[in-house]
Amino acid sequence: MIAPGLRNVQRVGRAQVGRAYAIFDTAVGRCGIVWSNSGVVAVQLPEAREIGTRRRIFQVHPEAREQPLPLNAELAIDGIAMLLQGSDPDFSDVSLDAGDVPAFNRRVYEYTCTIPRGETRTYSEIAKALGASGAAYSVAQAISKNPYMLIVPCHRVLEAGSYADRISPYGGVISKRRLLALEGAHPIASKTLFEVLLPVAPPRPS
Repeated sequence: MIAPGLRNVQRVGRAQVGRAYAIFDTAVGRCGIVWSNSGVVAVQLPEAREIGTRRRIFQVHPEAREQPLPLNAELAIDGIAMLLQGSDPDFSDVSLDAGDVPAFNRRVYEYTCTIPRGETRTYSEIAKALGASGAAYSVAQAISKNPYMLIVPCHRVLEAGSYADRISPYGGVISKRRLLALEGAHPIASKTLFEVLLPVAPPRPS
């Protein structure tokens, strides 16, 4: 059984012709999405400024060009926007292009999609569930490279006893702690990197 969000992942390959991207608004800032003819290639969460988000997309996908959204990307964007507003979207109709994703990483992402909203798992728990108890490090590496931010909810996967706030290069300035707080999984005990980077007016001189 293919997990929600990766339902079509095993049907796609490397036959895509070019890649495109778009920038879209969410409750936490301007995000980016990259797609091919086969499906969503990557989701970029916001950097501190939109130019940083665009720069990150160009660094990883220099061939991508800004284009009107196809239906599949629109479905993904709708779900991402809902999740960032605290809802629990269904990504089961969103196709992902996994042509460049290693087989083990696909297994990790499939399992990650089964973690319910508001719950978390550790790297070791996922490795054990996949029948590879000694592969916690490999699970951590797969999570750190997750290109499908929020569609594959890697923020629900934690290092044992730690938030390990750094998500993946596609995570922008949004921390796992903040995303989990949106889902009611954990309270925010301290300021997140995103909050620290929010513009703050300098104090007026007395």
